[in-house]
Amino acid sequence: MSAAPPRTTVAVITRNRRQSVLRTLDRLAALPERPPVIVVDNGSTDATAEAVRAHDIGAHVVEAGRNTGALGRNLAVRHATTPYVAFSDDDSWWGPGALDTAADLFDAYPRLGLLAARTLVGPEAREDPLNRVLADSPLPPAHDLPGRPVLGFLACAAVARRQAFLEAGGYHRVLFFGGEETLLAYDLAARGWGVTYEPSVTAHHHPDPRTRPGRSAVQRRNALLTAWLRRPFTVALRGTAHLTAAAARGERDAATALKGVLTRLPAALHAREPLPAPIESAARLLDRAPS
Repeated sequence: MSAAPPRTTVAVITRNRRQSVLRTLDRLAALPERPPVIVVDNGSTDATAEAVRAHDIGAHVVEAGRNTGALGRNLAVRHATTPYVAFSDDDSWWGPGALDTAADLFDAYPRLGLLAARTLVGPEAREDPLNRVLADSPLPPAHDLPGRPVLGFLACAAVARRQAFLEAGGYHRVLFFGGEETLLAYDLAARGWGVTYEPSVTAHHHPDPRTRPGRSAVQRRNALLTAWLRRPFTVALRGTAHLTAAAARGERDAATALKGVLTRLPAALHAREPLPAPIESAARLLDRAPS
């Protein structure tokens, strides 16, 4: 009897973190599902691509030739041939059985577009604070979806239906990287796909304890750009006023974030596509929820 074809590909993006991505590949190779793996190398200069090709997991390597940020995940999805794609960064991987559990849920719920997993952090397997935020989502349950409906997730702990991801356009080039998940959740929901949090699916995240410079500024920039891309002008203008006031107060990273918004704002306005009324209502409900 021939083995069933794989249902889920694991997509990994990396840049100049050779040892970290090799550790991730070691963990993925040990999974009982034996998933196919695609690694997108975002212009590494430390021989990452060569090291990945030499790894026993047999990953398909896509060399982007430059730093494409989160858009590297779009490249991976386009190269995948399975119906579902699970995302890992070079510092994260999936728990044993998680990919089969996720695939079973996608099989059972045809409207499910993206599943946000429970994330455990570090060797101590600490609960990521986002788990509680997602579990407490005020959005009402849907009979045709598993878990709790949400409009956010952690990129390195998510599984997507390939068709839905491609229909939504994947990650947006205006944001590039950092806090890019909400916009994709909006775009999936706007096209009728469900986005849910399902704690029975587990991912492990072992981030570098050193803070990445400028990370907070990028997150703030992209949160506001997401508002300009999809939310009503009143929401975007209010967010801009708040960020401008923070910059005027000398708040850390606010001026950098504001400059980034202004630089990218023409592109955001050109790509602006307001959310359908039901999705905007859901977004407003989440705006009012305690963080």
